[in-house]
Amino acid sequence: MPVVDLATVPLRSLNADLHKLPQNTNETHWTIRNPGGKHALAVGLDAPVTVEIEGHVGYYCGGMNKEATIVVAGNAGVGVGENMMSGEIRIKGDASQAAGATGRGGLLVIEGDASARCGISMKGIDIVVKGSIGPMSAFMAQEGNLVVLGDAGEALGDSIYEARLFVRGTVRSLGADCVEKPMEAADRTALAGVIARAGLSDDVSPDEFKLYGSARTLYHFHVDNASAY
Repeated sequence: MPVVDLATVPLRSLNADLHKLPQNTNETHWTIRNPGGKHALAVGLDAPVTVEIEGHVGYYCGGMNKEATIVVAGNAGVGVGENMMSGEIRIKGDASQAAGATGRGGLLVIEGDASARCGISMKGIDIVVKGSIGPMSAFMAQEGNLVVLGDAGEALGDSIYEARLFVRGTVRSLGADCVEKPMEAADRTALAGVIARAGLSDDVSPDEFKLYGSARTLYHFHVDNASAY
């Protein structure tokens, strides 16, 4: 189990070693000490390894992640998990702006709060925030699920496409084209699945959430059903 101390090892060297790992590596569990808020830590990983980071990280931690599990025992700066493809990233503290931005897959769990534009332009990622999220979250969200156990700030889901937004608390205001929607069976199943993957099935129930999404999707649903009559 490799243990890397960033107080003595250059960040570039650590990332290079992580990038060299083959799919069948025996070095499946890495511990990173003294991250010191460094930027671009554990980015572009492409192997099924677990990386535990003991402290706070800077911008873009875990960006472009594929298959790896990254656990941050602290807070994360701007763009954590940006454009991640698969795997899991778990932030034990709070996350700054644009958490999970443009993410295409995988699971991002933030155990504290997330700042503005959480899930901006998300494209298939599942994001779970145990606290609250800031304004303009899920802006132009295209696909995936954003699950918020706390509250949501202003302009939630502005210019949203097909993503689903599940909020247990209150929503300060909705953005353009975003509306509250009825929770269908498929929505409930999707929400339950994300909650289970985040390890929260014993703490929350899908019945506690409201669903928000595209008003255009709701409009097309009504038109399609009307045409049947």
